[in-house]
Amino acid sequence: MHAHAKLNLILSAGPPNPPEGGHPGWHPICTWMAPIDLADELDVSRTEGTSTHTLEWAPDAPRPTPIDWPIEQDLAVRAHRALEARVGKPLPVRMHLRKRIPVGGGLGGGSSDAAAMLLALRDLYHLDLDDSALAQVGATLGSDVAFFCRSEDEPSQAIVEGLGDRIERLPGVAGRVVLIIPPWPCATPAVYLAFDGVIAEADRRRRIEWEVEAQSREARGEHRGREPLPHRVRADLVRSRMEACGSRLDGARLFNDLWPAACLVEPRLAELASSLRRVTREDVQLTGSGSCLFIATTKPEKALEQCLRVVAPAEGAAAVICSLQ
Repeated sequence: MHAHAKLNLILSAGPPNPPEGGHPGWHPICTWMAPIDLADELDVSRTEGTSTHTLEWAPDAPRPTPIDWPIEQDLAVRAHRALEARVGKPLPVRMHLRKRIPVGGGLGGGSSDAAAMLLALRDLYHLDLDDSALAQVGATLGSDVAFFCRSEDEPSQAIVEGLGDRIERLPGVAGRVVLIIPPWPCATPAVYLAFDGVIAEADRRRRIEWEVEAQSREARGEHRGREPLPHRVRADLVRSRMEACGSRLDGARLFNDLWPAACLVEPRLAELASSLRRVTREDVQLTGSGSCLFIATTKPEKALEQCLRVVAPAEGAAAVICSLQ
């Protein structure tokens, strides 16, 4: 079974949920998400007795890194255990996972593996659970898992909102991108923590600017004007930018609210993106919380050649062409 990576073609994120609400500290989002043909391979078969789980990097993985996490902490294994808890009985299997999707790249590899495991277990044991029920199990593991919980043979593009729980499937657009894989990951919690600081400072500055202007208006006998709204999820902008792309992916219309925060956490991202823009003359985008970047272009072969010249000096970096699914 293939477990595809994903790109956040557009991503708008809101401030963290308050402590008194549900899922305190989680960030609501609205994102245009697209699977790509870079994929892990998950082999699962029924067995008797105790389950076994193994994983390794595929020989053609673009950026293999040490598998330094305990097997029980792997999201595919955690998904197995979570589904066993849901149905209240053991579901013994033999699992072998061959990974290609880089770790810490914002490509959703672990979430995709978890969803693939849930789908495989349902089929192997003929469980009476629909995609929605699997997504509920997946939501306990990560906000991206529900996007990948889909019975069809291939995943599809979608607008994903809320905490990853509201998914609107789309026909999507066709296209190819150049995926740039830096030799270092980005830690999602650190990026979101930095994001909280970025939006708080932006809100503060807007408030000061408005207050200065409001006082000037009052001195002239005019109305103070509307107070600025704090940062929020811009779902309307996500949809309008997506619709403006039409049938062709337009890099100039894509954006990611987490980009400034990711550059604070990993300043080398900004340097890399600047070099890529200078060499390719193309818009460079961030997927998820990073560290992977991508370029939507009508000339991917030329852009790939240019990107490889930029990343070649960095040991462990890579660039590949990927197709949207």
